[in-house]
Amino acid sequence: MVMTTAQPKIAIIGAGGFVFPFRLIGDLVSFPALRSARLTLMDIDADRLARVAGAARELVDHHGFDTTVEETTDRRQALAGADVVIITFQVGGVDSYRHDVEIPRRYGVDQTVGDTVGPGGVFRFLRSVPAYEAIAADAREVCPDAQFINYANPMAMATAFLNARGLRTVGLCHSVQGTTRMLARTLGVPYEEVSYRCAGINHQAWVLEFRRGGEDLYPRLRETMRARHLRGRAADGLVEDDGDHSEAAEGASTYEGGNEQVRTTIMDRFGFFQTESSHHASEYLPYFRKTPEVVTEYIPERWDYYEICANHDESGDVESQLEKLKERLAPSVEYGASIVNAMVTGVPTVVYGNVPNGPGIISNLPEDACVEVPCLVDAGGVQPTAVGDLPAQLAALNRTNIGVQTLAVQAALTGRRENVHHAVALDPLTGALLTLEQIRDMTDELFDAHAALLPESLRPEQELTPSGV
Repeated sequence: MVMTTAQPKIAIIGAGGFVFPFRLIGDLVSFPALRSARLTLMDIDADRLARVAGAARELVDHHGFDTTVEETTDRRQALAGADVVIITFQVGGVDSYRHDVEIPRRYGVDQTVGDTVGPGGVFRFLRSVPAYEAIAADAREVCPDAQFINYANPMAMATAFLNARGLRTVGLCHSVQGTTRMLARTLGVPYEEVSYRCAGINHQAWVLEFRRGGEDLYPRLRETMRARHLRGRAADGLVEDDGDHSEAAEGASTYEGGNEQVRTTIMDRFGFFQTESSHHASEYLPYFRKTPEVVTEYIPERWDYYEICANHDESGDVESQLEKLKERLAPSVEYGASIVNAMVTGVPTVVYGNVPNGPGIISNLPEDACVEVPCLVDAGGVQPTAVGDLPAQLAALNRTNIGVQTLAVQAALTGRRENVHHAVALDPLTGALLTLEQIRDMTDELFDAHAALLPESLRPEQELTPSGV
């Protein structure tokens, strides 16, 4: 895709969020080539939207840019003629998120986040499907050539579904950037001197290479992480984490770099370091959350994202971000704005993006998977690079999560409720803790709790044919 206008239109859907969308706006106008852009901010909550739009106008006025900032609650109007569309919303908010974590916990499945796979990830995705369908229907008419950038979790399911509905979509996360920075900090190596190669799936990509010039840093990494992260021992002096991971951390926190027994154990047993925190990682495999005692051994200091979200005070978020960006305007570690800049200027960049797998991208993962790989971006858009085969054990670990993701997407595309039951039953942690009968009861309870937000074909009254028919 080549931008043909001097004023690209960038639509942000879900722009009323009080932290991430405004930080993203700051990223966009940090690039000189984007300071004449037309930013169209859309949200269904007019009051929240007005707050973010007002701060955006104040920011561009402060720096003297000619950026156009528009706000609308009309999705179709926001999409019309857009060159780039950025998705940042979560359907149902904290009230729905509560069901994602509390219902499974009553059955014994304790998710620290519940937004990627497992029962929480599956239902977070399914209740977003009607919104994705509506966006896709409008976009095919009013901005068919737009580049979509998805920041919504569950990343793999959402990105796969949007691509399946005909939207050219790349999914973006900050786990590769955050993890590689943490590893460099742990080893005392300046980040700008580090080179690395990662691939896999979102939240379970693998640091395949980690180097400083000609030096392979993996031997030092293994030795250092083993010494620092002994099972059952909490680290001291951790930075308090507030759930906002849009910036690079300055030190080891309760979220990343502090309690890393899980990822260190995975590296010891399977050979490579995973690109999402130990809290997240403990949910994706069957080994670390079998009993409360085992959880405490691997994660001595609990980190609970639902509790962070439920107790978060949003009142000063935009204002504090605004003051920081007035004082110093510079891009964060997020990839979104750098993608738009590369498409507008033609100056190439490399990002880690979530894209549909294909021949030669990751050749020992299924072609219907959504994979996270290095992508070249220039005026031609986002172009995934070929990785080839992952080490066999890493591909096998990825496939345990891919099965959940592809079945959930299949359920959304076909309306087959049984595929939802299949997806949850195949989740590694859920299967390690519950019987198939318990999993079915839990899944039915989640169906009931989320009924009003699910696609009509998946609502409880729309029970379809049994498995295998």
